[in-house]
Amino acid sequence: MNPEKTGLVLEGGGMRGIYTAGVLDVFLEQNIQVDGVIGVSAGAIHGCSFVAGQRERSIRYNLKYCRDPQYMSFRSLLKTGELCGTDFCYHQLPETLDPFDNEAFEASDTDFYVTCTDVETGEPVYKLCETLRGDQIDWVRASASMPLAAHIVELEGRKLLDGGVADSIPVAAFRKMGYKRCVVVATRPMSYRKKPNRMTSLLRRVYRDYPDFVEAMARRHLMYNRQLDEIKRMEDAGEILVIRPSRTIKIHRTEHDPERIRQMYDLGRQDGERAVERVRRFLQGAEETIADAE
Repeated sequence: MNPEKTGLVLEGGGMRGIYTAGVLDVFLEQNIQVDGVIGVSAGAIHGCSFVAGQRERSIRYNLKYCRDPQYMSFRSLLKTGELCGTDFCYHQLPETLDPFDNEAFEASDTDFYVTCTDVETGEPVYKLCETLRGDQIDWVRASASMPLAAHIVELEGRKLLDGGVADSIPVAAFRKMGYKRCVVVATRPMSYRKKPNRMTSLLRRVYRDYPDFVEAMARRHLMYNRQLDEIKRMEDAGEILVIRPSRTIKIHRTEHDPERIRQMYDLGRQDGERAVERVRRFLQGAEETIADAE
């Protein structure tokens, strides 16, 4: 028996995250199980459906509502200050329109964490969610609340926004929590490197009361690119396994075109299907380096 706890680390990326939903649906079909899941932003949104065992839920509601202004639109941003309508996305949708299976989520043996950023400190917050009923769904909302496109979410005495600001791919943190054998689902191809934020001046004005958060945003490209380098090192050493897009699909983080959303999801399925046996061996404890896989 493998004594190391296994985990899934799910990067965010707005609508690019539908790639992750494709990978996770393959995992559900192939009965790939892990001890814990940690998600960031869109990774948290799709990860909770994985823990609940709701195959194809993410692609179903994204295709159905991607053009609904209540779901995600600049009209909503101008009207409410939220790009993604809070009531629609976190109440109407999971409670009525495409119900989230709270019972299955709570009964699951898989731990579920979301990553948020504390705007007062600029540091990451990793929250174990045992339920997503009531206001607990707001942990997922906070993780996915993009700066300048959402209000600050206040929970348990903290002021929170998008987890990707402080820890975009929290594999190092998850391994420190004991989930040593991690599969990372990234939403960018291997060649990608993040560039400096062009909106730093606006961020400094809007979040002037939160200088540590502004600095975290200004340094985000450096943090992210260092993470990519460390992830590649761990991957090459066989310490983690990474699934990432095998080709580039042009998709905006607020994409409304159902065809592009479907293409990104299908790519996730394809890459997941190609990786599934490697994932199974890795999670069972078989050592494998990138050279071995090739």
